[in-house]
Amino acid sequence: MDSCVALILLSSAISLTTAGNVRLVDGVRLVGGSRCSGRVEVLHGETWSTVCDADFDQQDAEVVCRELGCGLLVEVLGAAAFGRGEGQVWSEELQCRGNESQIHFCPKLFSLKHNCTNDRDVGLVCADSVSGLESTLKNCTSKGWDKHDCVHNRRAGVICAGVRLVGGSRCSGRVEVLHRETWSTVCDADFDQQDAEVVCRELGCGLPVEVLGAAAFGRGEGQVWLQELQCRGNESQIHFCPTSSLKHNCSHDSDVALVCAGHRKSKLTDGFHRCSGRVEVLNAKTWSTVCDADFDQHDAEVVCRELDCGLPVEVLGAAAFGRGQSQVWSEELQCRGNESQIYFCPTSSLKHNCSHDSDVGLVCAGHTRARLMNNLDSCSGRVELQYLSEWGTVCDVSWGMRAASVLCGQLKCGSAVAVLGSDWFGEGSGQIWADVFDCQGNETHLSKCPISSWSRTACSHKQDAGVICSGSSLAFHEGQVRLSGGMECEGEVEVYFMQDWRRVLLDSWTESEASVVCRQLGCGSVFSFSSSSTSSPEHRHMCVMGFNCSGSEAHLGNCSSAQAVNCSSRDLLSVSCSGSHLIFYV
Repeated sequence: MDSCVALILLSSAISLTTAGNVRLVDGVRLVGGSRCSGRVEVLHGETWSTVCDADFDQQDAEVVCRELGCGLLVEVLGAAAFGRGEGQVWSEELQCRGNESQIHFCPKLFSLKHNCTNDRDVGLVCADSVSGLESTLKNCTSKGWDKHDCVHNRRAGVICAGVRLVGGSRCSGRVEVLHRETWSTVCDADFDQQDAEVVCRELGCGLPVEVLGAAAFGRGEGQVWLQELQCRGNESQIHFCPTSSLKHNCSHDSDVALVCAGHRKSKLTDGFHRCSGRVEVLNAKTWSTVCDADFDQHDAEVVCRELDCGLPVEVLGAAAFGRGQSQVWSEELQCRGNESQIYFCPTSSLKHNCSHDSDVGLVCAGHTRARLMNNLDSCSGRVELQYLSEWGTVCDVSWGMRAASVLCGQLKCGSAVAVLGSDWFGEGSGQIWADVFDCQGNETHLSKCPISSWSRTACSHKQDAGVICSGSSLAFHEGQVRLSGGMECEGEVEVYFMQDWRRVLLDSWTESEASVVCRQLGCGSVFSFSSSSTSSPEHRHMCVMGFNCSGSEAHLGNCSSAQAVNCSSRDLLSVSCSGSHLIFYV
């Protein structure tokens, strides 16, 4: 009887508490991260409140992740790890067991044991929190392939959404939103400061500096978005912002634009071409010069790369390109050298008191890319260089074997085997570059070679230079040497040149070239060279001349370029080497 009374009283207590004192939580969300990570906020009535980190444990976190459909718990973070919330801290404490489906099923204490501020807002990371910043799916975590038996009616689909800034830089430009595979511009009458804050935040560009209307970054194409953003300003991405139907009839003349604080770029001013001049940096809306004491090779590499100007040639101090007119930048770049833009470089406060007398200048190579054209593979062909965004051929009078070897290395095609004229790879069209590259041959990129002339001499496309690199299929024979006449290390010299065996003219030959031939054949040193007494009829039409060796080369292909000429009645070359080793080809 007593037990029955006790049960009735307990039931009454439960009913009374449920009906009168328990205040149900209407929802939960994670803010400041992604859908499955961020600051925990609970909704009671019409008010969102943050949660104190001292009153939130593993079991509470498991229920939040489950309610949001975000998988298992990964980590609970205190001390406002996802930023301080706004408004009140929730005055109750969750006491979940961990198996509830939603937090409003969890017991609660109605008086918080701690005096918490927003500095102690709790944050949470659930297992399904994918950053979305991965460049490919293979960089994302997964539960493994081939774990499920799927049929076609369970194929996944994606609806992409996003925002971008167009016509300026990564952090400035015309605002465009992606909705159902279509990029649309946004009407300036329906875009305010709160919307701007969310766009800048989503793009990782800091705070907004200026919202610009009237198509300040140009009129867009396609449709104007038919929705109006109504962001509160604290969202991490615009797809978390409420929207409503557009109230105005907008055209592209009213496309809104935005400048975020992270908008930082460089330019070169008052130089002798687009890729040289005084370095100036745009930070927010102000162009500033840069102090020469705080600008190094790594910074120069990033500026040249950002401007599509190749590699740096020279950093010049002491206002080499004139004193600037605006302010000296109050920060110092600390680039690592591999960044694509100076926006990605760390900065620190300027350590020196600089004036415009210390404005730094920079000369970039301007030659950004190279290619070999008009052949079956990419390691041989007509030389073409891109200079200041324009492609052009190279004049053979200013092109030598050392520059060719650097080019082959730059293209990952080995070393140069031969430098040829337009009669082999044909004539190009457009601009002709006659710059003389004074390479040593060990440089990794043409832009690292000094240039002794920026001239555009009177070259025609009949003088377009060509190159065969060792990585080309043509290099299998090109530059090989043999001696005809029946003896291994003595006889008339024949060189495989331009896809044919050719005799060599005596009047272009010295002991240096003869030494290279004997070394290449494995026949020791040169004993003598002289005029040939015989000449086969098949070799009388075309010969080769023009090799210019120092004598230390291992291969004729490492000597200066040769050319094919008519043999006519001129004397041909015969060589006698000191050794009698077997012939081998290098």
